[in-house]
Amino acid sequence: MSEEELAKDLGLVSAMTIGIGTMIGAGIFVLPGVAANAAGPIVVVSFVVGGVIAMVNALSVSELGTAMPKAGGGYYYINKSLGPMFGSIAGMGDWMGLAFASAFYCIGFGQYLVVFVGLPSIAFLNPIQIGALIAGLIFVGVNYIGAKETGGVQTVIVFLLLSILTAFAVAGFFSFDYATLAGADGLTPYGTGAILPATALVFVSFLGYAKIATVAEELKNPGRNLPIAIIGSVAIVTVIYAILVTTMLGVIPWPELSQDAPVAQAAEVAFPPSIGPIGGIAAAAAGVMTVGALLATASSANASILASARINFAMGRDKIVTNWLNEIHPNYATPYRSIIVTGGLIIVFIAALGQEIEVLAKAASVLHLIVYALMNVGLIVFREADVPEYDPEFTVPLYPITPILGAVLSLGLVAFMDGFEIALSGAFVLAAVAWYFIYARSNTDKQGVLSEYIRRREEELPDQLVDAADAVAPTGVNEPDGPTIMVAVSNPRTESALITLAGAIAKHEGGRVLATHIVTVPDQTALSTAAEHREGIDASSELLLDAAKADAEAFGVPIDTKTILSHRGVEEVFDAARTNNADTVVMGYSGAQFTGGRAEGSLDELTHDLPCDFLVLDGQELDLADILVPTAGGPSSDLSAEVARSLRETIGVDVSLLHIVDAGQEDEGRTFLREWAAGHQLADAELRIETGDVEATIARLGADYSLVIVGATERGLLSRIIRGSLVFDTIKNLDTPVLLAERPSSRSLWERLFG
Repeated sequence: MSEEELAKDLGLVSAMTIGIGTMIGAGIFVLPGVAANAAGPIVVVSFVVGGVIAMVNALSVSELGTAMPKAGGGYYYINKSLGPMFGSIAGMGDWMGLAFASAFYCIGFGQYLVVFVGLPSIAFLNPIQIGALIAGLIFVGVNYIGAKETGGVQTVIVFLLLSILTAFAVAGFFSFDYATLAGADGLTPYGTGAILPATALVFVSFLGYAKIATVAEELKNPGRNLPIAIIGSVAIVTVIYAILVTTMLGVIPWPELSQDAPVAQAAEVAFPPSIGPIGGIAAAAAGVMTVGALLATASSANASILASARINFAMGRDKIVTNWLNEIHPNYATPYRSIIVTGGLIIVFIAALGQEIEVLAKAASVLHLIVYALMNVGLIVFREADVPEYDPEFTVPLYPITPILGAVLSLGLVAFMDGFEIALSGAFVLAAVAWYFIYARSNTDKQGVLSEYIRRREEELPDQLVDAADAVAPTGVNEPDGPTIMVAVSNPRTESALITLAGAIAKHEGGRVLATHIVTVPDQTALSTAAEHREGIDASSELLLDAAKADAEAFGVPIDTKTILSHRGVEEVFDAARTNNADTVVMGYSGAQFTGGRAEGSLDELTHDLPCDFLVLDGQELDLADILVPTAGGPSSDLSAEVARSLRETIGVDVSLLHIVDAGQEDEGRTFLREWAAGHQLADAELRIETGDVEATIARLGADYSLVIVGATERGLLSRIIRGSLVFDTIKNLDTPVLLAERPSSRSLWERLFG
């Protein structure tokens, strides 16, 4: 079965609520009482310090996410930059960290559940653990069968929680007493040295923003929305924590604040017992807060389980773990094995560590902090290695200070954890390294940027460093180092011709083919719903993509396939090219989309550059014997020459070059064409110098060839609207198949309009 991908349909609000919803669940409803008991009133500063550390890391995550909006988030960035050994550590760290966090959220759910429901103690499990186990089994079951929150429901939950907490803050403002906040021993009863240990405890409250990066592959306009969602969610939640924790401690003395249900307790004191004749206000407020806590912790736990499955999927894609773990359930279409394994870990953590909620919180934080530190290092590697495809739309300020500070702060905070949590997390890191050498090293074929950088400069670097890189390098069969040629297939009648072009280019350049089938879903149907009822989609896509695989085999090049569900058609090709880091896109002619003589539509031509080279074929069949390449120079003509050379050297076609001049300029034209051919390694091609009308000449001569390759027009949009487009007229009037070649180039708005 081909790989399946969801299109970019998550909006800014949905993305931000993923982060805010998770963080609110942990920070406000579970930890204030426990953290205040450890640090006193100064714990408010601990929450702010945690927010500052999270913000520094959020800047780095935002840059990485806009450069590589891929499923898997932190794991993907680290695996790509530092290599699969560190990728194994990051994947295991994220996975186990989410399992610890999910157990923590389930315990929080159990703490508030026992307020409503009397639960028994069973063996060594207390009532809270029983409630947490019930919640954990339900959440795992929900993810197993695939019933999940939609973005709209998550948004409603978050705004409901914000409304509840706003009401609490207002009531708390009128009940606030500084003397209650300071207490008899002042703001620092344990000294200012308690701030950072308490920060280590509450940092689990700030893990939600990183989940936004795990859905970056589905985010609309990630260059703009991802940084806003990540940075904005951290900023908003930090302010909420500071206000609400201060309010709680100003309503109830910190030694008396409940360690199980602090918000419900504080609400009962903050709200008046009655308003006029209406009684029971405080009790009702406490009940509403309890319901809010149940919603928040349930949402956090469910989101963490879902995110863990995404990480396993990303690791399976890179062969770090066996794809057996990502087997899709035949009925529910979920990675049920991954969910069962993750659920089993959560149940074990609840049962074994559920009475020590600090252990769950800190273990989750340690593992995530290690991943954050590695992400910051990875960002520096991408920058210093000058990776061509690393082109983030958002960049961290004050580079390299920001990523260095993020790595130092993350590892520095680990030092304030207790020895048990550090040892527990360290055991998982060692297990990840062992797993890499036992399994992943011989299976994965991905080299990290760092390893490639060291190999390119091995003569300049110390032998010990080069030897270390070789010692941990993967031994699996490497994928070609050449380009990715993406083919957008949609019609069985044109598939073979498109794959022929892509296969010839990939073989010539030592690259691979990525065949994508974009399935257009009506706007009235949610993509997630279409994915859950995709039997018909799978059947049609498999037939089309299997044919593509068979045609690519003739060239002996690797081919991957992918089905993309989208509400858009042609427009999705451009996003897919960016998402999959394509070097060239080959696709069929799509009517009005290309009437301007360029691959992109008019609006995109004015506002965006192409993500890569584009080849657009007008023709259903190719029987290649000879090719005509008209040229007047320019970047798109350079691309035409590269395609012609690939077809000549892989298929054996004859190439003719055409340059059309005004009468009397034949000698100058011949000199130009001879030099142009030599510069493009086509000196042995037939050179044709013609005079007369350009369009008529191409139409007359092109009829004698099996393919005409024309470069996209360099004329501006307004000029083409007024005077027409040579390329479109050629495509429209010529029976011979025509290939439009367009190479991206940076042009000012004036050039885009007037040429």
